[in-house]
Amino acid sequence: MDTIVERTTREEQRIAKSSIGKLKKNSGKLKHTRGFVEIKFLQSSESVKIPQKALYLLSVIVNNMAEGKSMVLMPSDTILSTQAAADYLNISRPYLVKLLERGEIPFIKAGTHRRIELNDLLAYQKKLKVNRGKQLDFLTKQAQDLNLGYS
Repeated sequence: MDTIVERTTREEQRIAKSSIGKLKKNSGKLKHTRGFVEIKFLQSSESVKIPQKALYLLSVIVNNMAEGKSMVLMPSDTILSTQAAADYLNISRPYLVKLLERGEIPFIKAGTHRRIELNDLLAYQKKLKVNRGKQLDFLTKQAQDLNLGYS
């Protein structure tokens, strides 16, 4: 699958804004269906069945377009360069390389270049989020125990 990154145009944003309400309303009604949705194209009167997860993904895409955001879609088995991985994590490339060398994120070597699987990057990001949550819970409890005025 090729990933194409293009900015969302104002016209696309306008169309997405006018569609998002109906999409959310109808996707909310589908929670008790058999795992697929049938979409009918008015122009050709043909219909297509898609998995409910695909409809959810479509609503996420349309919602982001309504907000003027662009989207990037990648299969989970995508291999990223160190720069692309650093950009994804919003960190510098040298810091990412340090994380790789310390073994915090698995990587493979392609010649002299390091490559990171998207799944490994997502796992690292999830681990960070869990760790941050634990640290925030600890700090919150500590502030309450010390009666620092936070409730």
